[in-house]
Amino acid sequence: MIAVDTNLLVYGHREDSDFHAAAKESLESLRHQPATWAVPWPCIHEFIAIVTHPRIYEPPSSLVEALGFVQALLASPQLHLLAESTGYFERLQALATAAKVKGPRIHDARIAALCLHHGVSELWSADRDFSAFPQLRVRNPLVSR
Repeated sequence: MIAVDTNLLVYGHREDSDFHAAAKESLESLRHQPATWAVPWPCIHEFIAIVTHPRIYEPPSSLVEALGFVQALLASPQLHLLAESTGYFERLQALATAAKVKGPRIHDARIAALCLHHGVSELWSADRDFSAFPQLRVRNPLVSR
């Protein structure tokens, strides 16, 4: 199962992004494939926070636009949303401890732990910070096409 990180959601939504076309194509390929794909819930929350933030985008996306984008993703019957469940904390604890993360980097550990907890085989992300978690295979579909 492939999971998608926040940055691909942002780029796929924001037409003013330099990576919009490639990110949109990547998301569309997942939405229309027969295999299950995933998005961690924290990435959904972070996506909404980023695209609606007036100090990040001028103009920011409206809440209606951001939620509409998420709703379109949720229409994919193959989409699985990754959430914390029994055993998740132990995975997070092991990853965070091994990578010696602290502060905001715990967010990346959270995404990695959710992916591994749910059996994700590959995380699509343009974020290099996931290299701290070698247990999780990460690929940037924007450059490795």
